[in-house]
Amino acid sequence: MSDTLVFIPAWNEEQNIGAVIEELHSELPEADVLVVDDDNTAAVARGNGAEVLSLGANRGLPIGIASGYHWALDHGYDYCGRVDADGQHPAAELERLLTRVRDGGCDVAVGSRFVSGEGYEPYRYLPSPARRFGTALLRRAMGLVLRRPFADATSGLYAVNAKALPLLAEPFRTEAPEVEALLRLSDAGLRVDEVPVRMEPRASGVSKLRGRKALKVAATVIGTLVAARFLRARRSN
Repeated sequence: MSDTLVFIPAWNEEQNIGAVIEELHSELPEADVLVVDDDNTAAVARGNGAEVLSLGANRGLPIGIASGYHWALDHGYDYCGRVDADGQHPAAELERLLTRVRDGGCDVAVGSRFVSGEGYEPYRYLPSPARRFGTALLRRAMGLVLRRPFADATSGLYAVNAKALPLLAEPFRTEAPEVEALLRLSDAGLRVDEVPVRMEPRASGVSKLRGRKALKVAATVIGTLVAARFLRARRSN
C-alpha cells in the first residue's frame, strides 16, 4: 500500500471522473486513488482503476469530504490529497502541494487561485464582479477570524499530513466544509500554507453552486465565520 491517498468527492461527474483519475495515475503513480461516490460515478471510477467508497445516495459535499479523510485515517496513510471531480485541479499542482507537506514545510497545503508567487502572476483569475465582491467579503472575514490573510478559503485542492487527518475526518456541521476545515486547523495550531496554483475551467457539465444554492452557501460561510469569532471571543474572556 502507498503512504499517500488522493481522494475525489464525486456527484454526477461520470463525464469527467475518468480523465481526472487518469491524470492522477500519470502524475502521482505511487498514490492510491479513492473516489467518494454518492451517485452513478462508481462504475466509471472502478473502470479507471480507482478504489470507490460508495455512500449510496447524494449525502452532500461536507459528508463526502469528511468520508475521504476518514478513509485515509482508518487505513493508516501518512499523506492525503484532495481534488475535485470536475477537472479543475491539475494533478501536477497537487504533486507540488504534497511535496511541500512531505518536506515538512507545513502540515497542510491549500492550492490558491488568488495568491501569487514565482511563475504565478497576480490577478491571473478574474471572476465576475459579483463573485469578486463575495470573495472580498470572505477574505476580510477570514482575516478577522484567522488573524492572518487567506485569499482562497473555498479552494478544494488540499494536501495534508497525518496530524491533520483526525481534524478533517470529523463530520462537518455546515455547508462550508473548506472554511470549517481552516478554522479547525487554525484552532489546533497546525501550520497551513496557501500556495499559488493554476486551475482549469470545468471540463464539462455545470457547477452545482448556482442560483439559490450559491446564495445559501455564501450565507452559510459568513455565518460560520461569525459563529467562530463569537466562540473565540467567549473563550478569551
